[in-house]
Amino acid sequence: MSKKENKITKMIILGPDARFNPQELVRRIHMLGLPITIKETCYGALIHGEKEYIKKAEKEIRKFDIYNIFIKERGFPPGDPRRCRAHRGGAREGYHQLEKEFRALKYVSEALKHPRKVSLEEPKKLPVEVFRDIVKKMVEK
Repeated sequence: MSKKENKITKMIILGPDARFNPQELVRRIHMLGLPITIKETCYGALIHGEKEYIKKAEKEIRKFDIYNIFIKERGFPPGDPRRCRAHRGGAREGYHQLEKEFRALKYVSEALKHPRKVSLEEPKKLPVEVFRDIVKKMVEK
């Protein structure tokens, strides 16, 4: 595997209820002392580097605020002219999708904090005879 193939980029997205801002996030990532590239963004940060170090960083970054930090893969490194708005102008492709996803993060955080068991089975329909009996009993009262 070439050095370039061994590198990945991750987006670190702070949820709406995160306990700190992107600037502090970047400072904390720097303090991990890993040989990775870190770029502050309006939603959090980008980290880029060898897979081994990015995986280590991910593990530690999640500990900063387990319910309000979200990480997803990005297909391009920071500053890549195919995606960087400094080269293209305007919002980068995918930014509007990220904006939409951000609105849901408050609910995801809440679900992570207070998990509950859910069923994916559709409730069964009430047989007509049972419904008639219920109505009959209610009318009699």
